Amino acid sequence: MTTLGGVVLEVTDVASAERFLTDAFGLDDRVRARESSAETNGFRGFTVSLTVGQPSTVTSLFESAVAAGATVVKPVTKSLWGYGGVVQAPDGTIWKVATSAKKDTGPATREIDSVVLLLGCEDVAESKKFYVDHGLTVARSFGRKYVEFDATGPVKLGLYARKALAKDAGVPAEGSGSHRIALTMDTGTFVDPDGFTWEPVQKLAQS
Repeated sequence: MTTLGGVVLEVTDVASAERFLTDAFGLDDRVRARESSAETNGFRGFTVSLTVGQPSTVTSLFESAVAAGATVVKPVTKSLWGYGGVVQAPDGTIWKVATSAKKDTGPATREIDSVVLLLGCEDVAESKKFYVDHGLTVARSFGRKYVEFDATGPVKLGLYARKALAKDAGVPAEGSGSHRIALTMDTGTFVDPDGFTWEPVQKLAQS
């Protein structure tokens, strides 16, 4: 089975970004940061979702993210699918914290069940074929709207139509320049149809 590595956010201030990741979410090496001065404007075409077990955990992580300097994009709220909210980190990354549970089943925790990287695609079907050709297995697929892959590693990968992803995040879909993110897989270096660059896991570990 294909192994997906961690996510590396490309930021102008690595120390500040790493401090935010720790203070806001207590994340380990699943999400890291490295320096980049690449120009970027507007929506960067991806979001990082933290899936948790219950509403109180959503609230805890959301509030610590705001305390660490994040801007509220969508306040935490109940919906048909569960409970969640969206923030934008000081480095510009958009984070969604959510649960499908509508009620707490125990004491509040800060445990993160999964980290899901969602890439916004101009053509989900085209990008799906690209990733399948690069060794990934589809776990779930909803036509040209959403695809989730089955792979080992600390981060899950999903594809979403770019405009739909921006709408879900609560931001305009327009954007240009660098995605400001580095992705890793246990294969060679390649660039997907939407300009996301993948590097070998080993290269990232040495960076």
